[in-house]
Amino acid sequence: MTAAVTPTAVGFTADRAATVVIACGAIGPELATLLLRSGLDQHVTLRCLPPSLHDTPDRIPDLVRAEVRAVQADGGTAIIGYADCGTGGRLDAVCAEEGVQRLPGAHCYELFAGSAAFAELQSEEPGTFYLTDFLVRSFDRLVIRGLGLDRHPQLRDVYFGNYRRLVHLAQRDDPELDRRARDAAATLGLAHERVVTGLGPFAPQLDHVLDPVEVGA
Repeated sequence: MTAAVTPTAVGFTADRAATVVIACGAIGPELATLLLRSGLDQHVTLRCLPPSLHDTPDRIPDLVRAEVRAVQADGGTAIIGYADCGTGGRLDAVCAEEGVQRLPGAHCYELFAGSAAFAELQSEEPGTFYLTDFLVRSFDRLVIRGLGLDRHPQLRDVYFGNYRRLVHLAQRDDPELDRRARDAAATLGLAHERVVTGLGPFAPQLDHVLDPVEVGA
């Protein structure tokens, strides 16, 4: 039986704001930070679906649709805080059918790095496994236990045999996260590289979907 999915507020709670960002929990803290910086934290409600959906992206479109309809039934405007995120265009179909916009790009790695920088990283080495700050913190849970490597370590080469490096896209300068990313790379038998993205590339992409909306109306 599939467990129920309950969206949660991340970073702050706004009282029945007219604009609701329905987001992936893996980028919820960064979205909350950007909304706070822009002064929109009192006008936009951030509702996050579980970051574990990273492992089951086929579930994302229907769950997002349900949240959009709940927001609209309450008289609000929904913004989708997801990229395509492995849905193979199904999330775009939901957005078109429900009349909502999502964040641009294919996944959170492109959101954080920016499209041009991410394309350059991929061109340099197609065999790259990416971690964000969230995924570094959740590496044991989502990668090691999530893929069953704790029980079947021999599967490491099945999953990662075609990868050559691990790139940590760092949203902040944190020596502890840097150490953990290096440990993750060693665990997977990959070269380690750290690319500091900050939130600079992400901010205009959020602005792009918020600008057409009368925030707080």
